[in-house]
Amino acid sequence: MQKLKGCIIGAGKQGEVHARTLSEIPYVEVVGICDLNKSRAEELAHKYGIKEVYTDHNEMLAKSDCEFVAIVTPDHLHAQVTIDCANAKKHVLIEKPFATTREDIHAMLEAIERNNVRAMVDLHNRWSPPFSLAKRAIENGDIGEVRSGYIRLNDTKYVATDMLAWSANSSILWFLGSHSLDAITWLVNSRVEKVYSVSREGVLKNLGVDTVDMYQTTLEFENGAIVQMENSWITPNGNTAIIDFKCNVLGAEGMINVNTSSHDLIQITNETKTVTPDILAKPIVEDKMVGFSSNSIRSFIDRLIDGKPFLVSVQEASNTALAIIAILESANTGKAVKVQYEHSLASKG
Repeated sequence: MQKLKGCIIGAGKQGEVHARTLSEIPYVEVVGICDLNKSRAEELAHKYGIKEVYTDHNEMLAKSDCEFVAIVTPDHLHAQVTIDCANAKKHVLIEKPFATTREDIHAMLEAIERNNVRAMVDLHNRWSPPFSLAKRAIENGDIGEVRSGYIRLNDTKYVATDMLAWSANSSILWFLGSHSLDAITWLVNSRVEKVYSVSREGVLKNLGVDTVDMYQTTLEFENGAIVQMENSWITPNGNTAIIDFKCNVLGAEGMINVNTSSHDLIQITNETKTVTPDILAKPIVEDKMVGFSSNSIRSFIDRLIDGKPFLVSVQEASNTALAIIAILESANTGKAVKVQYEHSLASKG
């Protein structure tokens, strides 16, 4: 079959995940990569055999003959790039979150719909085996009607202080909360109706990063379910894994517990530390990345080819972003906030 040609915008850590995954798909050719840091883009281009390197994404869109673009820019820089790609008639895979302001959400949805392009947001926990199994169990009626839940997705301080140069321009809610909110919304199978959130700050600011430490949020869903959601990036750096991820779903007739952070499948210990290696998101088998973080990218490509709906629709991703905007408003005002879903989109999933 003829190879599907793609480009990548963003050559950071997740940009490399996209570059490696796409390079391992035999029916895909990555023809260009773009980053404001040219040397970083050149490094990935050399490593994964990408011929064209750009520092201006509009130049790349004009000169490249790509059919799709993976947008892997920082959380707050998705909107204009997505709009430009849609206007260039390119299908897009957008790293989470969809966008971080209501205005950006509306502008992106309008551009996607007007240009009749397909778009998916990389909310990749839907491809995580524990969450996929939990979803099937709920759909099969194994625990009855979902009544309540708890989900916690935290990072160590290292992510905010060292890994991300732009953490002060984002929030743990955008960086991780979008993942946890999408995952629990998927399991509950309902939209969030109302939120109440409280936040705390000080730890990261004392470390030189001007951002909130944590959010504790109550989510009321339209179907009556109630969920508590915890997001922070001040877990101690001595934790055996960077990510601390746990979830509980309580139904009328049963319960599901998910623990992907403190599992006992493998730990490696030496004289100074114990680590819990990643075996779900980005594990390497036969020199290929095989976890759910790469499977979501592969799924995007497969759905472009077969025309079937994406596992994450743009409507669902934009709803998640709108709910996070409500959570931020609640934390700032100290009041419960009803989520506003006044936008519409003829889904291009």
